[in-house]
Amino acid sequence: MFERLTRFLRPARARSYDGGGSGRRWNGAGRTPVTIAAMLAARRPMAERARYLVGSNALAASGAEAWVSNLVGSGIKPQSQHPVREIRQSINAAWERWTDSADFDGVTDAYGLQGTAVRRMVVDGDSFAGFHLGGRGPVPLQVKLIDAEQIVSSLTQPTVNGGLIVNGIEVDERGRRAAYHMYRHVPGMPFQLNFDWVRVPADDVLQLFNPLTPGQVRGVSWFAPVLLRLADLDKAHDAQLMRQQIAAMLAGFITDTNSTGGGFEGEQKGSVLDGGLEPGTLKVLDPGQDIKFSDPATIGPESIAFLKLTRQEIAAGLGVPTVLLDGDLSDINLSSIRHGLLDFRRRCEAIQHSVIVFQLLRPTWRRFVTIAALTGAIDARGFERDPEAFMAATWIPPKNLLADPLKDTQAEIEAINAGLMSRRQAVAACGFDLETLDAEIAADRQAAQALGLTFATTMSPAGTALAALEDARP
Repeated sequence: MFERLTRFLRPARARSYDGGGSGRRWNGAGRTPVTIAAMLAARRPMAERARYLVGSNALAASGAEAWVSNLVGSGIKPQSQHPVREIRQSINAAWERWTDSADFDGVTDAYGLQGTAVRRMVVDGDSFAGFHLGGRGPVPLQVKLIDAEQIVSSLTQPTVNGGLIVNGIEVDERGRRAAYHMYRHVPGMPFQLNFDWVRVPADDVLQLFNPLTPGQVRGVSWFAPVLLRLADLDKAHDAQLMRQQIAAMLAGFITDTNSTGGGFEGEQKGSVLDGGLEPGTLKVLDPGQDIKFSDPATIGPESIAFLKLTRQEIAAGLGVPTVLLDGDLSDINLSSIRHGLLDFRRRCEAIQHSVIVFQLLRPTWRRFVTIAALTGAIDARGFERDPEAFMAATWIPPKNLLADPLKDTQAEIEAINAGLMSRRQAVAACGFDLETLDAEIAADRQAAQALGLTFATTMSPAGTALAALEDARP
C-alpha cells in the first residue's frame, strides 16, 4: 500500500528535447545565439584561414576546384527567349560577340569571370563585381571583379536617412541594399598610400553569396564547417611524413663499451656516425661492440582508416563527394559513384539557378540587353513598348558528363516518346540550345547531300541520338 502511494505521488517526467536540456553532457558545448552576429564576427578570420588552406593544402584546393568546375565549368550560357525568332537570334549573337570583351581587366572572357567569381564565393564567402561603361565592340559594357577585402568591413554605423551600414554594406530603412562602401584599391597592395573609400550605388554592384539565414548581409566561407578538421589533418599528415623520414634516416644503434668507435668506418659527429655499407660487406667488430638495426613502426591500418574517415568527414562538411576531394577510386563502383554524383548535381543545380543566375548572371544580362538595345547593337524593335520580352532568357549550365551515356540516352529517348519530357528539355540538359542544334544538324545534312555523301550506321536509336549530340558539341 505504501509503495503504490509513493508511485502515485511521484512527479511525472516532463517530455522535452534533449538538445535543449542542460547537464554535464552539454558542458563546454558551443552555442550560436544570433546567427547574423556570429557570421559577421567570424566571417573575416574564416575567410583568411580558408584562403591559406586552399593555397597550401591539396584537399582544400581540390574541394574548391570541385565546386567551381561543377557549378560553372566552361560557363553558364544564356539563350534569349524573345518570341520573335530574328530578334532572339540577334540578341544571342550579340552576347557571344560581347563575351570576349566583357572583362574590364582583359584577362579572361565572360565565362571566365563566372568561374573566378564563384571561386571567391566558395573560399571567401562572397564576391563582388561592378559595371563599367566602355570597352571594345558595339556593346560598351564591361564587368570588373572586386576583391572582397575592398569592402570596408570595419564600417558599421547608422545613416542619416534611417538606414544602416553593416560591414561596409549600406541598407535603407526597409533593409534593402542601397550602396556599397569600398576602398579604391585592394588593401595590402604594394606602395598603396591612399586608403580612401567611395560609396557605390547598389544598382552598379553585383554581390554573389549563398544566403543561409534571413537578413544576411555578408557571406561566409563554404569551408567554415571543415576549417579545423583540415588544419588538424594537415598537421597529422606532416607528423606521419616526418615520422617516416626519421625512420628512414635512422639505420641502427651501436653499442661500444670502449667509446672509441674503432672498427666502424665513417664520419663521426658527436654521437652520430655517418657511414655506409655496400653489398657483400663483412664487418668485424671489436670485443664489446654490437649493432642493433632500427626497426621503426610503420603506419598501421587503423591510422590509415582514421585518416580516410577524416577525409570523408571533410568532404561531407564541404558538400562534395569524397572522390572529388581526394581522387580515391579504390572503393568506387559505377552504382555508388552514380548515386553520389546525382545528389551532388542536384545541389549544384539549386545553387546555379537560385544563387549564380539570380545574383550575378541575370542582372548582367539585363544591363547588357538594355545597353545593346540603346546603342543599336541588336534588333530592338518594340523594346520601348515591351522591354521585358527582351530580358527573358534561359540559362544553360555546362553539360554533365554521364556515368553510363548509352543507358542515360536510352532513358531520355523513352521519356520523350512517352511524353514525359520534351526534346527541348533533353537538349538543354546536355548543355545545348535546341534551335542551334537543329540548325547545325540541318546544315550538316544539306552539306552532305550537296557533296553526295551518304553515312550508313547500324547503331541503335539511342546510339544514333548520342552520336548526333556528340557531333553537335561545340
